[in-house]
Amino acid sequence: MTTAPTTTPPAATAVAPAALQPLLNDALIVLRAPTQVWSDTTGDIGSAAVHGVYHGDVRHVRALTVSCDDSTIEWISTAPDGASRVVFGGLLRGIDDTTPDPKVRLLRDRRVADGVVSESWTLRSRLDRPVRAALRLRVEPEFAHLHEVKSGHALARSTDVTVDGGGARVNAGALGLELIAPGARVASGVDGVVAVWSVEVPAFGEVEIGWSLRLRDDTLVVDSATAPARWDAAGVAAGAPDARLSRWLRTALDDLDALRLALPDHPLDEFFAAGAPWFFTLFGRDSIWAARLTLPVDREIAASTLRVLARLQGTDDDAQTAQEPGKILHELRASALEMPGEGIVLPPKYYGSVDSTPLWICLLADAHRAGMPDGEVRELLPALRRALGWIRDYGDSDGDGFLDYIDRLGTGLSNQGWKDSGDSVQWRDGSLAEGPIALCEVQAYAYEAALAGADLLERFGDTTDADDISFWRVWAADLKTRFASTYWVETPEGRYPAIALDRDKRPVDSLTSNIGHLLGTGILSSDEEVHVASLLLGETMSSGFGIRTLSTDAAGYWPLSYHGGSVWVHDTAIAAHGMLRAGLVESARAVVEGLLDAAEGFGYRVPELHAGDPRSHSSVPTPYPAACRPQAWSAAAAVVCLTALAPAPGE
Repeated sequence: MTTAPTTTPPAATAVAPAALQPLLNDALIVLRAPTQVWSDTTGDIGSAAVHGVYHGDVRHVRALTVSCDDSTIEWISTAPDGASRVVFGGLLRGIDDTTPDPKVRLLRDRRVADGVVSESWTLRSRLDRPVRAALRLRVEPEFAHLHEVKSGHALARSTDVTVDGGGARVNAGALGLELIAPGARVASGVDGVVAVWSVEVPAFGEVEIGWSLRLRDDTLVVDSATAPARWDAAGVAAGAPDARLSRWLRTALDDLDALRLALPDHPLDEFFAAGAPWFFTLFGRDSIWAARLTLPVDREIAASTLRVLARLQGTDDDAQTAQEPGKILHELRASALEMPGEGIVLPPKYYGSVDSTPLWICLLADAHRAGMPDGEVRELLPALRRALGWIRDYGDSDGDGFLDYIDRLGTGLSNQGWKDSGDSVQWRDGSLAEGPIALCEVQAYAYEAALAGADLLERFGDTTDADDISFWRVWAADLKTRFASTYWVETPEGRYPAIALDRDKRPVDSLTSNIGHLLGTGILSSDEEVHVASLLLGETMSSGFGIRTLSTDAAGYWPLSYHGGSVWVHDTAIAAHGMLRAGLVESARAVVEGLLDAAEGFGYRVPELHAGDPRSHSSVPTPYPAACRPQAWSAAAAVVCLTALAPAPGE
């Protein structure tokens, strides 16, 4: 027997909580790119790390709350109306009578436009006497950069505040905001800017007040799209053969509308921002895939996305930006993107993407087949030739005949395919592959791009293209042969294409969702496509809510791993898209069924990814709590589902 010590232990030293990336799954977003507002379901902002009013890459407002001096506001309803509006409903029982039915209500109608956030407050009374109340708005400016918020290191900038009548201006150099609050008493103090309205509601009547925030960022490199969306969301949704798909399409197309952006010097050429909150800008790969998957409902945004990226196509060999001649951009920011603790600093124009260039060519070919005018295709021939030149001259860094990547300086992305986290390319035993890395799907994109590029040059080019046309067809045939002899592996899980080749040209043997991107590209034989599709629908890869990024039999599998066991909706949709192109309609429909169940589980605003837990363990998909939403390519997945469920000839 031992005796507990009788001495008093020293007081514990306080440890500051670690800075963590904000979780997003419980937050509510209202958006119109490049502006977004994240709040709780009452509309108030500030209780969660992601909350705020963002414009471009800056969180202008950290906290924004409404209160009543005379009563607690008990919020009872949240009613989204599309991507850019939500109405919150509350009760003010402190100024009500004592009968059971509530008779004093407050409706808070929030709307978001490009650089503008506005709310109208309607105070309604069923009482037979007038009601007086003081309604109070508090706004806490911040002006923290997006990458600081994402890393948990948000830093408020110093500001100058000017109060002028029913409003206030807050300036922080190139950044600023203006509060317009008609009829309010406005003051500024340590708690931010406060506006107070003293109102009297007549018996059986109502009073409406309103305010708006106008946001300024002189460094913005993107603008909101000016023209209305070309699709009719309600009309497209009405044609869906499944009620769940109809609801998903309506939400997804509203979100895609709100995610449309343009560059200031070409305001009519739109593209889809990758997603909210962290990727509210142009991403080569993401914008291409979103445009490609939505081709059935909008051909023109594919054409404009191609033009936008062609204008930013690489011209120099610059290791700092990962730029190379002919290479298509990875992402565009107003300033460098720093990732504290990771040693990553991405310049404002960053080209660290191995797949955006062949995917650009694939989108051009698809857009042409979908009806892109011949004149517009011809205008992009110089960019096409440069993109093909990049594949030939720069895409293969070590001369083994396969497209690969490596971060030359060690400050960029270590992985430069769509799975760009540091642990995304791993062996079945969980160890990480070392680069240069040659991803399997990139070879498929390159194969498709080479043949598509040759076909486009043959149709639209001139006599000077003859040698290139022949070269690319031979190059593609050779790539297909070498891929078949190099990438296939045999493991206890069966025979399948490896995720990649490592620096020693060894096939990295994990079974992953990457193989779904091979379908329909032509790099596999018909029998191989049937086999790959069956693997993706198998128990280790299919969660029931989509295709896992990594097999459950891999040592590194974890259902909440970003790229090592989670389900990405766009990734699953790309597999279904490839199955359709390969003629595997029933396989595609089986995949779509899982996506529809996932969409239903998320209330039809599907996040970028969710956990890979099997459906047998949960009736709804488990959120990945840091997943962005809306995400353009996740929303675009709904259009793939519509195509898959459309009746085939003879059905």
